[in-house]
Amino acid sequence: MRKTIFVVDDNDTNLSKAEEGLEDNYDVMTIPSGARLFTILKKMQPNLILLDILMPEMDGFEVLERLKAEKEYREIPVIFLTAQTDPETEARGFEMGVVDFITKPFSTSVLLNRVKLHIDVAQLIKESTEELERSHAELERSHRNLMFIMADMVESRDEGTGGHIDRTAGYIKILIEGMVKRGVYYDEIKDWDAEMISVCAILHDVGKIGISDLILNKPARLTDIEFDDMKNHAVNGAQIINNVIARTGEDSFLHNARLFAEYHHESWDGSGYPHGLKGLDIPIQGRIMAIADVYDALISERPYKPSYSHERAVEIIVKDSGKRFDPNITEVFLEVCEHFKDVEYTLKDK
Repeated sequence: MRKTIFVVDDNDTNLSKAEEGLEDNYDVMTIPSGARLFTILKKMQPNLILLDILMPEMDGFEVLERLKAEKEYREIPVIFLTAQTDPETEARGFEMGVVDFITKPFSTSVLLNRVKLHIDVAQLIKESTEELERSHAELERSHRNLMFIMADMVESRDEGTGGHIDRTAGYIKILIEGMVKRGVYYDEIKDWDAEMISVCAILHDVGKIGISDLILNKPARLTDIEFDDMKNHAVNGAQIINNVIARTGEDSFLHNARLFAEYHHESWDGSGYPHGLKGLDIPIQGRIMAIADVYDALISERPYKPSYSHERAVEIIVKDSGKRFDPNITEVFLEVCEHFKDVEYTLKDK
């Protein structure tokens, strides 16, 4: 497929000469001003822009600055096609992101060679970037599959928590969407994919792999000593995920999964475990998971307790706002918690 070159210059002679030199090899569009360039860019984008510096109204540096400031245009290679060749002009141009200078008057061979070089470089960068993105996507798919396998291992050992992992993932998705909608901790979570982040949460109890079955499935309340042992699952979980990261490399899935695992039992007032963190020192993943985890524990039957109603669970969580739970996230929970019942109804017996 032929590549497209935009030539931007206020001089008709320069435009004609550039077009004549390139048209046998490229689709060429000649453009008389920077303002006109941006009008055309809204409809189509070139593979490269040849840009004059000395133009009225908007000079080449102003055009370049605007191109680099706008995300959809900043990757288009720009070559200054200009009679200005002083060191200060070149230094300024390269600093702003121009890829080359072609000095006017130019020969057709120089023009073609420089344009071909940068078209080829841009194509190579594009292909390399796409390959890296494919590799990264494949790695993330592998990590996601690994998460599901490890989560199933945990749930198959813990006889009293059937469906807990899937339900808490559903609650987290609801909470995140509610937080984004209401602007709660927006700067921290605005770029999150709620679906993806909720999947990361399925490993929050992976550290239970290292807890004895006698403790994990004890049909009664744990003693203080047993509970101290159970508390280790938060640190154990983080270490398990860190070991995976050390062998395979970190990505967003494993990064978030580790934070959910390590910090979901920290409390807003500093009374939680394993680190006794307080307030905003607790990673936001832990603060979100705390509400989802406790809600599901409350509405689920255990050998040592009956299941509580949705209303009673909400009441308990709201009462612990500012103690166990982040008060800002608790407010969101109170507004969206009716949707938790949909998750509970769908997955409670899973």
